[in-house]
Formats: sequence, C-alpha cells, structure tokens
Amino acid sequence: MATTADFRNGMCIDLDGQYYFIVEFLHVKPGKGAAFVRTKLKNVATGRILDKTFNSGVKVDEVRIERRSFQYLYRDDMGYNFMNTETFEQLPIPGEQIEGVQFLKEGDVVEVQIHAESGTILTAEMPTHVVLEITYTEPGIKGDTATNTLKPATVETGAEVRVPLFINTGEKIKVDTRDGSYVERVRE
Repeated sequence: MATTADFRNGMCIDLDGQYYFIVEFLHVKPGKGAAFVRTKLKNVATGRILDKTFNSGVKVDEVRIERRSFQYLYRDDMGYNFMNTETFEQLPIPGEQIEGVQFLKEGDVVEVQIHAESGTILTAEMPTHVVLEITYTEPGIKGDTATNTLKPATVETGAEVRVPLFINTGEKIKVDTRDGSYVERVRE
C-alpha cells in the first residue's frame, strides 16, 4: 500500500481493478480546506488518459513492475514474438500492447513492463528513435530545402512517414516512434 505522498511519475497503481500509470501529479494545498493531489493517469490496457483527484493521505494499491529487455524475432498469428535477452525464453505480445509497433523490425530491442507478481505483460515500449530505410518515395529534387513541405514515404517496415522533399528512396532516416515523425537523415 502506498499513499498520495508516495506518488511519482511512472508509478503504476491499481484503481478499481484497472492498472494505471501516473503521467503527472500535483500536490495542492489550498488556503482553506484540506490538501489534495491532482493526477493524470494513463490506463495501461486502453491508453486513455484519466484526470483524477485524490484526497491527501489516501491509500492506493501500488503495482510492482519489472522492466526487461526483449528482442523482436518474428510475427505470426499469435502476435509479435520476442525473446528475453537474458534468459532466451520466447513469448508472444499482442500488437495493441506495443507502442510504435508500425516501426518494429527484426532484431529491435524493446523495453517490456511486466507485473511482478502475476507475470502479466503490461506494455512494451519501442526506443524513442529508430533508423529505417526508405523503400519508396517520389523522387526528390536536389537542393529543394528552402520550403518546409513534406511528402509521404514508405519505410522498410511498411509504415508511412512524412519526409522533406530532398529525401530519396534508399536513404536512411531517423523516425520518432512516439508520433511517427521524421527527425533527420542518417548518413553512414
């Protein structure tokens, strides 16, 4: 059991049988009345954000979470199959539990959050940035860097990313997996 004084960003709590991550919290002590804690909670299963206010000192059930690194192997009808990089055990993870799954390619390492007591997989997080090769885009024009115009491009995982006009097929780019945006061109 934890109290509102123990709240911290990233903490996982059990609220009415659902697991939530604390995205942000604020202890409020008004001049008149009792203190309280205003929080934003992210539902682990659905990803929805919930605004919730707790009275100061309220006890909540803290969920103990372990973070483990898993390497992506292949996809089949069971989901995306990963291998634990320490024990080499394999397990399937449904695509809905992987954030940024459209940018996942073989060999990528993801951070999996597992419920410590039950062994249930809560979420799998991709690295913030990945380097991907462009498999198709309209031909670019050399020197066309003056405008901020973007064009669609398909990367090696099949996802579509908006890139600047000067990017061509076969080039490698860095993509932000949180929102699918182009970051920069990668030169080797």
